[in-house]
Parts: sequence; structure tokens; C-alpha cells
Amino acid sequence: MRLTIVIPALNEEQSIKSIIEKCLDARDSIVKDSDLKEVDVTVVSDGSTDNTVKYANEYADQIKIIVFDKNQGYGAAIKKGWDESDAELLGFLDADGTCDPLFFKELTNLITKDGADIALGCRINENSQMPLTRRFGNKIFSIILSFLASQKVKDTASGMRVIKKEILQDIYPLPDGLHFTPAMSAVALSNPEIKILEKDMLYHEREGESKLHVFKDGVRFFKIITKLSFMYRPHVILTLFAFIVGVVSLVLMIEPINYYINFGEVKEFMIYRFCFSGLGSVITTLLFSVSFISEKIVRASILKSRNEISSKIFIGRFFDSKLMWVLIVSLLVAGFLLIGDSLKMRITTGETYEHWSRYIAMIFIYTNAFILIGAKVINYTLRLIIGKKEYLYTKQ
Repeated sequence: MRLTIVIPALNEEQSIKSIIEKCLDARDSIVKDSDLKEVDVTVVSDGSTDNTVKYANEYADQIKIIVFDKNQGYGAAIKKGWDESDAELLGFLDADGTCDPLFFKELTNLITKDGADIALGCRINENSQMPLTRRFGNKIFSIILSFLASQKVKDTASGMRVIKKEILQDIYPLPDGLHFTPAMSAVALSNPEIKILEKDMLYHEREGESKLHVFKDGVRFFKIITKLSFMYRPHVILTLFAFIVGVVSLVLMIEPINYYINFGEVKEFMIYRFCFSGLGSVITTLLFSVSFISEKIVRASILKSRNEISSKIFIGRFFDSKLMWVLIVSLLVAGFLLIGDSLKMRITTGETYEHWSRYIAMIFIYTNAFILIGAKVINYTLRLIIGKKEYLYTKQ
């Protein structure tokens, strides 16, 4: 088993020789304390305009050097280095001297001995020299990802990792820029079929000027996390918004309901609460339905394991159950009962004097019922597709 270490470098003349020498010196120790037979080193100059390439060429007989004429991005450099390798394990670390290459043996063992698909070095620990702003940013993104994903890591943007080459197809596409690392974390954490493990490592002050822009790259990190959460776990965000809208709608109806219980009627000025609460109930039902359907689509189209196809979230199990039909029928009956007498009067006398509140309530109740019916129809189609997919798994 071989490991390829890719070092992306953009104008790193101050540190490139040091990090190359450290990687070369670490090879024997990494092989000795792991299941590896060989360690390769690849330097990718990402459009450097200083002496980075010149200094790297001094080690041309021991390493592989790839040179981009123009800057293509941190992630593009790593991916190019990986594409040029036929090793079973692929790793990378920054050229700024912040990470110790000897730690690759720890990361390699997380994969070969502990079954990880992705192993990363965690810089968030008491011995880390990471600047406070980056530590804070990592903490924020870790909290967001922990909420949206099925697994947890502390350092979502770690610049030292090892992955199995065989899972590239499961994590690609990844961006070319500096948000390459948090994007990879988001993919791995969102996909329950990918096992990601981390281990605390030493982290030193970088040599030279940082390429990371806290605000600009922070926005990019957040965008990629949101994008990937919709790709793998869309029900999390949708269910949260559905719950929030549902609570607001319920709060709006507290006064009309309380007044009706005490006096058996509602006032004209309460029409605004009826309308907004009714609209909120429709949005809530729609969001819950979309959440359920999107989760089913993800599981039917992206995930591979048969055990992962069936819905595991509560709202999904409820939509799949017969209780959903009980709720739909109950809504249809309730809507009819609200205006049943009025309809009878209209048919027999040509007039009706029913209060407007009953018609507004009926409209929103029926709207919710038919949204649920639509969700059940789509669910039936998806169940047929999933059933076919499960059958194919049994034949493998």
C-alpha cells in the first residue's frame, strides 16, 4: 500500500524547502510505523511567481513536481496531484510549515486500522498555535455541520488529511479554491456511507503570509456547507423551517381560539390572524412534505447501502405510515363539517349566513389535506423505485 503526499504551493519560497525536507525525512518513519510500503511526495506549484518552483526543483530526483502556469486554486492543485498518483492512499498538507509530516503515520493508521475513509489532523486542541480568529471560525462551522450532518468533527477545514483513493467518486466534485477542505468535510459528514475520523495534532505558526481571507473564505465555506447539506440531508433545514413557521402560526391562533372557547364566536378584526395563520399552516405542511420527499429522493438516488435507503427520520416514518391517511381523511371530514350546514342551506334555500371564519378555516384545511395527498402520491412512486433498487441490492 502506498501513500502520496501532495503539497499545494503558491508563492511559498520561505517554507517550501523546509516542508519538502521534512516530508522526505519522515518517509521511513511513516512506513515503519504503519502498513505502508512506500510514501511519495508531489509538489504542485499553483501559479507561483516567486522562487517556489526553483527551490522545489532542487529535489526533483526525489519528488514529483507539477507546475501550473496560472493560479488555479488550492483545491485544484491538490486534485491534480491526486490525479497524477496511482497510490491507494492520498494525502496532502499545506506548504506553510504548520503541520508535521510525521503525523501522516497517525492518519494512515486511522484508515488501515480503524476503518476510516477520511482521516484528518485536528488543529483544535490545547497545544495548537492556531490564531483565535481561525479557531473561532472553525468552531462556528463545526457547530453548523454537526447540526446538518450525521457525524461530527471539530476541525472542518484541516489542511492535513489522508483519504482512500477509492472514495474519490463519492466526494467529487469538490471546489478548486481554499474552500476545498470544508467542502470535503461537508460531503463526508453528510454522507453516512463515508466514515471520517480525526486526531489531535500539533499546529505551528505558519511561515510567510496566509492566503486565507477570513470573511471572504468564510462566506464561501458557509455556501458550500449549505449546498452540500441540501444535497445529502435536505430534510434537516426544511424540517427546522417547517417547525418554526408552524409554531408562529399556532401562536397567531391562540387569541382567536381562546376567544371562541369563551364566547362561541370570533371577531371581525381576527380575520388577519386567520389568514396569516392559515397561510403559515400551508407553508408548514408544504415544507414538511418537501422535507420528506427530498430525503427519500436523496436516499434513492445517492446512497448505496440498502440499509440507508429507508427513511430514518420521524417525519419520514410518519409519512410512510397508515396514520398519514388517517390524518388526511380527518382533515377532509373536518373541513366538510365546518361548512356542511352552510352548503345544505345554500342548496335548499339559495342563501347562506355562515360566518366567514368557517370558510377560511375550511380552505386552509383542504389545502393542507391535498398537499399531503400529493406527497403520498409522490411517495408511492418513490417507494416503487426504492423497491426496485432494494431488489437489485439483493442480487449483488
